[in-house]
Amino acid sequence: MANLTRQELYDKIKESSKDEYILAEMIRLGFWEEERGEPTLSEQLIKEHGALTRELNKLLAKQRRYRNREALLKELAKQRMEESKRKQKENKERREKERIAKAEAWKKKQAEEIVFLGKGVSAGLSKTESDTKRLTDFNLPVFENALALATAIGISLNELRFLSFSRKTSTVSHYKRFYLAKKTGGKRLISAPMPRLKAVQHWILEHILYKVPLHDAAHGFALDRSIKTNARPHLQADIVVNIDVKNFFPTISYRRTKGMFKKLGYSEQIATILGLICTEPEVDEVVMDGKTYFIDKSERFLPQGAPTSPAITNIICYRLDKRLEGMAKKVNYIYTRYADDMTFSAKGQKIKDVNRVLWQAKQIVEDEGFTVHPDKIHIMRTGSRKEVTGVIVNDKLGIQRKKLRNFRATLYQIEQTGIEGKTWGNGHILNTIQGYASYVYMIDPAKGAPLLARVNAILEQHHNERPVSKRLGKVDPSNNTSKSQGGDNQNKGDEDSPWWKVW
Repeated sequence: MANLTRQELYDKIKESSKDEYILAEMIRLGFWEEERGEPTLSEQLIKEHGALTRELNKLLAKQRRYRNREALLKELAKQRMEESKRKQKENKERREKERIAKAEAWKKKQAEEIVFLGKGVSAGLSKTESDTKRLTDFNLPVFENALALATAIGISLNELRFLSFSRKTSTVSHYKRFYLAKKTGGKRLISAPMPRLKAVQHWILEHILYKVPLHDAAHGFALDRSIKTNARPHLQADIVVNIDVKNFFPTISYRRTKGMFKKLGYSEQIATILGLICTEPEVDEVVMDGKTYFIDKSERFLPQGAPTSPAITNIICYRLDKRLEGMAKKVNYIYTRYADDMTFSAKGQKIKDVNRVLWQAKQIVEDEGFTVHPDKIHIMRTGSRKEVTGVIVNDKLGIQRKKLRNFRATLYQIEQTGIEGKTWGNGHILNTIQGYASYVYMIDPAKGAPLLARVNAILEQHHNERPVSKRLGKVDPSNNTSKSQGGDNQNKGDEDSPWWKVW
């Protein structure tokens, strides 16, 4: 056996007893012969003592372990608690760092991207790839992402997000809603966009919608076209048929509007944003605790009053116009459309095909997702007064005589006693007489020029009584042609509703 250290020697002795260890070592080293026979009493006692000592040591060890069990459990619980607190602190610090990093990343992302615009409309905002070739073919601007669109418009990304965000319930409305009386009775809801949204819609109109080519049959709110160009093709026809579309603007949903922008080549993200900016839902205004809430009660659609709405309908109706014109040509009819007012006309024996034209037109209109208004189908035959969007087309383009006489009488009354108590159409009297005089001049310059001269004199005399936002000044008959969409100053030939009142 190798030499033991002092500690190892002590441990050996503690296992039994000093005497037993000495005896065992003496036997091992040959100082005590094992063959000497039965051990003496002292020898036996030594061994028994050693055995009992070992057993006692085991029992004492067990006792010590039992006595220290509760202390050990408490110590273990304390250690675990301290470890748990340490981990909690580390996790809290880690989560706080992650929260701060996430908030900074989100803030940075918010400053550079639009990732959410409301429930049900945000799914495609991560798709930013546009069809550049198609956009180039249309000569349309290309936007890499929402930030590029906001920069091009000249607003911040946050403002673009604010104007396009879709909420089911909101304390903010981007539209001012009011009703205008219709010539045929009833009321028309006008949703006029607030200044910031209106400015963005005008930008979209000028830089995107105006650049998209329209069908030749579309005359409403189109460049260098008017109710006059819409009426001229039907001049001296033997039969004129007018068909109106029911709920024209509300029929154009957000999905159709977004789809139009996608077909032009814009990415899912840009098409979503443009679609949201150009549409709105019908809302209920609810006042609670002195606060007004605007609650959606329909899907989004084109609002009547937004400057973008007529141009979008013209683009969406391209295929409708193409199909209706093709159908009309087969039976030698002429077709034009001004907004939701479709006109067909023919001469000679072709008038007998009118029922066929009506039936096929109805089928095409419904196939394109619209509905013909059953109460607004007018057939004007030989011998009757024929009108196309308010313009008489019997022998030459003209104005209703009775309406013209009433207008002259109104001007005479204003010239004699002032504008107090005088009315003409809907709106401020000075605005509406200017609108009607411009309308007459556009249709018949010979009759319109003297009327404009009288209106300009009235405007100058009552300049300070006119609403500030409507002080357009004199109208120059020699420069009264339109170079912008809707420039004929009319909405479907309604002389009482000049375009600036609506748009």
